[in-house]
Amino acid sequence: MSDPLSSLLATRDWLLADGATGTTLFNMGLQSGDAPELWNVDHPDRITQLYKGAVDAGSDLFLTNTFGGTAARLKLHDAQTRVFELNKAGAAIGRELADSTNRPVIVAGSVGPTGEIMAPMGALTHEIAVEMFHEQAEGLKAGGADVLWVETISAPEEYKAAAEAAKLADMPFCGTMSFDTAGRTMMGVTSAAMATLVERLDHKPIAFGANCGVGASDLLRTVLGFRAAGTERPVIAKGNAGIPKYVDGHIHYDGTPELMARYAVLARDVGATIIGGCCGTTPDHLRQMRRALEETPRGACPSLEQIAAELGGFSSDADGTEAGGGPVRERRGRRRARA
Repeated sequence: MSDPLSSLLATRDWLLADGATGTTLFNMGLQSGDAPELWNVDHPDRITQLYKGAVDAGSDLFLTNTFGGTAARLKLHDAQTRVFELNKAGAAIGRELADSTNRPVIVAGSVGPTGEIMAPMGALTHEIAVEMFHEQAEGLKAGGADVLWVETISAPEEYKAAAEAAKLADMPFCGTMSFDTAGRTMMGVTSAAMATLVERLDHKPIAFGANCGVGASDLLRTVLGFRAAGTERPVIAKGNAGIPKYVDGHIHYDGTPELMARYAVLARDVGATIIGGCCGTTPDHLRQMRRALEETPRGACPSLEQIAAELGGFSSDADGTEAGGGPVRERRGRRRARA
């Protein structure tokens, strides 16, 4: 337990992660199609505000503004030669804020997917993927990130490449996948398959889990799948704040702070240790989540019926854990505003 995240986990039975990066930056004026990572050097004050919003709301951990920080993603903005610079800057802003806070706060270096298809289905080889992730990891390390945070991954090959890059950089890491197609990632990975994958890695994550996807109910069903697989590793749950809707020219997520607070408690009770939000999750949501986690006693593991009744029905009949991949009976409950 030489790294700060493992040390903090040893003293707590849950940690509150942060919320949405993109949602907050768009509210600050980021335009569709712009590279958020450029703001790490062009508008560092706004990135400080982004991080501070989560910390002030009670987050024990926040992700850096480096989700698209690989050369593959930055190439879309003619910034592929600035990988180290932009990642270091994003982490350094976070390091300064965390060090000025009067409680332990973890700076997690966000590492998103490359946007390329891995071989043999695509042209991105394992070696090139490792090289790209390693370049990003070294920038985040130089900026002072405590841990690498690999997120929104769909392909097991890309997850493995990111894990290898973390090892090359001598950095601990956490890693989540996005389960959005009948309990599977876009590339077909189930919760059980991911639980098996992380234990077979040479460089294993401190914690693993799910983020984004299609809603809080589905994400908690995936967490139940991790636990059913028998994992004892800390599990991450970062669900979206509702369902996206196009309102007045902008994407709006309809999950209320009150409902995200209930999601946070249910996430803890289904077995998640690191709990946060993804798209649409604001500091207002995080404050309610923190309060609920502190004030609500731990309960029994909720059933699928209870999850559906409190957070809304599931998006599909299949949950990715059923034998043979066939459909299972959908558990539906009364619908409230989705979280």
